[in-house]
Amino acid sequence: MKVAVVTGGSKGIGLAIAQKLISDGIKVIIWDVIEPIVPDIEFRKVNIASFNEVKESANKIGDIDILVNNAGITRDKLLMRMKEEDWDSVIAVNLKGTFNCTHAFLPGMIKKRYGRIVNISSVIGIIGNAGQSNYAASKAGIIGFTKSIAKEVGSRNITCNAIAPGFILTEMTQNLSPQIKESYIKSIPLARAGTPEDIANTVQFLISDEASYITGQVINLDGGMVM
Repeated sequence: MKVAVVTGGSKGIGLAIAQKLISDGIKVIIWDVIEPIVPDIEFRKVNIASFNEVKESANKIGDIDILVNNAGITRDKLLMRMKEEDWDSVIAVNLKGTFNCTHAFLPGMIKKRYGRIVNISSVIGIIGNAGQSNYAASKAGIIGFTKSIAKEVGSRNITCNAIAPGFILTEMTQNLSPQIKESYIKSIPLARAGTPEDIANTVQFLISDEASYITGQVINLDGGMVM
């Protein structure tokens, strides 16, 4: 049985990914700072922004086959109003967290000569967005990180890809005003928001044998919003 760790898997996109992998017979361990909103999924409380905590938690699990770096936060403000902690916390969770988890589990994948890493970026990391310079920087960093890791470990039968979601229906986007939601939908050629299941389906493909020749890629999953 393959083993996967999904960070930020307690709700939203991460939970949809976890449930999709479980439905495929994969053993999934969720890492998050809050407990899952559904029962019966193996859960470990882990602060992925802490290098040492991630290492200790990874050592307790041992080798895994699949890593989905999904955990992320926002602290949206215009740059002139952004505090240092707003910048640091977003970079620490989104970008450093991706580094911490990959760094912890990659040696086991190299030893097994097998691994599938999927990093959840964002179209904001490609096009930027006013009031999200910290978030955009973290997600752009994930893209560069993904391509670099793909080049480093491709010869060991390890793939590393990124998904850049667009406007996805999650708890975060549900709180937006109807006017903002409508403006986003107007910018999407498919004329609808995406769902967490759309992301989960793409993760399912990228970790499959059918995608074994795909690495270092960034898949915009955005209904055509960014072309």
